[in-house]
Amino acid sequence: MSVEIQWNDVDPISGEKRFVAVERFAGKWTFKVRFRRRENWQKIVAPTRAMWEELLDALERRLPRREGVTEVDLVYVKERLANRKD
Repeated sequence: MSVEIQWNDVDPISGEKRFVAVERFAGKWTFKVRFRRRENWQKIVAPTRAMWEELLDALERRLPRREGVTEVDLVYVKERLANRKD
């Protein structure tokens, strides 16, 4: 089952508003962004720590409602955050 989570934030380089989406498909998390609604999504190769933290927050909020989110997802994201060298 795939899961997609979206939110808005500000690009740290340009200061411009952007849309961020994260999708889990086949056990792999993919981050992508776009700056305008009708643009194509651009894949992010190296997501920032803030993006991982936002994803973790969204997963924790969705877990009680069981919206396609499992404990395994939370553990994976927490491990990724713990292993980051920022």
